[in-house]
Amino acid sequence: MALLATLLLSAALGALLSFALLAAAVASDYWYILEVADAGGLGGVQLFSHSGLWRTCEGQNSCVPLIDPFASAGLEVSPSVQHLLSLHRTVMVVLPLSLVLIVCGWVCGLLSSLSQSVPLLLATGCYFLLGGALTLAGLSIYISYSHLAFVEAARTYGVTHVQNVHISFGWSLALAWASCASEVLSGALLLAAARLLSLSQRPGVPHSVIL
Repeated sequence: MALLATLLLSAALGALLSFALLAAAVASDYWYILEVADAGGLGGVQLFSHSGLWRTCEGQNSCVPLIDPFASAGLEVSPSVQHLLSLHRTVMVVLPLSLVLIVCGWVCGLLSSLSQSVPLLLATGCYFLLGGALTLAGLSIYISYSHLAFVEAARTYGVTHVQNVHISFGWSLALAWASCASEVLSGALLLAAARLLSLSQRPGVPHSVIL
């Protein structure tokens, strides 16, 4: 059953890769990049900042923590700002939770691989697919949060103050997307392994067909 072993090993490595990528993304500060171009149209950059989930950094200066969305839940702010804070809270819960779920899924995958249990492999594969969907939801919420935050800033300070501002997403978000893809791939590999193991356990099926 060399193919089965290959599938299981690939799924385990994919889960480890998914955890490493998402951990690096959550801990880094290059999710959101903001550049202010020269107002004179010379193409220079007057201001550069990059932000993560927990803090923001301006150029080469030291980083400062972002506003704690949990501590500011009771503040008297506009409904649009309250909505932004709720989105930020959601992201700060969902993505770290995804890290925990990947670890739990890896342990379940290891146990199901050692026990050669089809139901456990199926359950773990579906678990990883759901975990990938949760990570995807967290990333989608973050993108929506970033867009709405810029819209709110334009509304607050005026369009003329943000017309020279260029925003983009950094490599931290790319790592998170790669983690999501790796997690889904691990789930698909486990489901394929469960299918292969189920076929091999059927009576009267030649091993040459399975191998």
